[in-house]
Amino acid sequence: MITVVGTGTGGPAGVPELGRAALVVGGRRHLDAVEVPEGAERVVLGPLAPALDKVAAYVAEGRPVVVLASGDPGFFGIVRALAERFGSGLLDVRPGVSSVAAAFARAGLPWDDAVVVSAHGRDPRTAVNVCRAYPKVAVLTGPGAGPAELGAALRGERRVLVVASALGSGGESVERVTPEEAAGRDWGPAVSVVLCLDETRALGPVRTVAGPQGLHSLPGRPAGWALPEAEFTHRDSMITKFEVRALALARLGPRPGDLVWDVGAGSGSVAVECARLGAAVVAVERDADGVERVRANADAHGVGVRVVHGEAPGALDALGDDPDAVFVGGGGRELPAVVAACARRARRTVVVAMAALDRVPAARAALTGAGLACDGVLVQSSRLAPLPGDVTRLAATNPVFLLWGVRPPAHSEGVCE
Repeated sequence: MITVVGTGTGGPAGVPELGRAALVVGGRRHLDAVEVPEGAERVVLGPLAPALDKVAAYVAEGRPVVVLASGDPGFFGIVRALAERFGSGLLDVRPGVSSVAAAFARAGLPWDDAVVVSAHGRDPRTAVNVCRAYPKVAVLTGPGAGPAELGAALRGERRVLVVASALGSGGESVERVTPEEAAGRDWGPAVSVVLCLDETRALGPVRTVAGPQGLHSLPGRPAGWALPEAEFTHRDSMITKFEVRALALARLGPRPGDLVWDVGAGSGSVAVECARLGAAVVAVERDADGVERVRANADAHGVGVRVVHGEAPGALDALGDDPDAVFVGGGGRELPAVVAACARRARRTVVVAMAALDRVPAARAALTGAGLACDGVLVQSSRLAPLPGDVTRLAATNPVFLLWGVRPPAHSEGVCE
């Protein structure tokens, strides 16, 4: 057996297997904290592959191995790599308290409704967008993705960062700071986890299912997506109809960790639906009453949408991070310039909705000119409508052109001309 022991934030008090181990593997601080039996080999974890090869050699000889890890080694820990290499049946896992559980305990908060994201050894962009989208997030940090980097990316957001360092040790520290304060400090290597909180929404109702609570699970609110227009406040039917919204959402593909822009947001129906599906969302709207309408719709649907009062394309320069996907609504004279600006910055796709036939060629040229592969449809639908006498007719909705441009993989050549 390979005995995997979680230590540091409340691991097992004693591990009898340690005294019989022929090989003990762990981080330097874990190895220094235990008494390795005389004659046993110590392997300090650095690159994972050589350590797994060493474990494999001992397992092949039937010699006992102990692996030391932090907290709960089955939670973003070494159990995954060990199980993939040796099979779960060979593992005897003794979990301790995870750093996430310990951090929320220190903060005095429940965490059954939290999102947990790892930025350790990964691009922190996903963690940042999850922090933007959800009110309660735990970020497992790493070099280049610590409190300073998170704080710098979250400047201006309505968030508090709880920075937990050296959990379970004599040097434990838990500090509450603003993103701006976090960005201005050197936190060193001892940070265990960072909690990112919107304190106005950090305590939700009693839960029966763990995980982030989306709108679809709120009592009295609709399930699914492509919601009816009646679910949003709008002006004079100036709203993306649900048939068009359904296809737009399918092409945008919003998901947790994504950043989506809704440019020319109007009522914000697309922005709200993207946020309901877990993406971080920025809505850009030029009219002051439209800005308030987007905010009201986001609040009514229980999601966070950052609303920017400004006119594209100029307002896009101040938005910071490049988006994964962009939805462009409306069809004014500036549409080609807006689409071109969005297409230059979109990492994955741009979707454009237009009612005017005259705008289609220029919008398509803007997409292809930015190197995106272009496709589109004319969405024309008729809805059932009652007539006197208990009969039904078909009521046509206004046709809408939907174009989308997709950034090809790096190895692809050519675009739709």
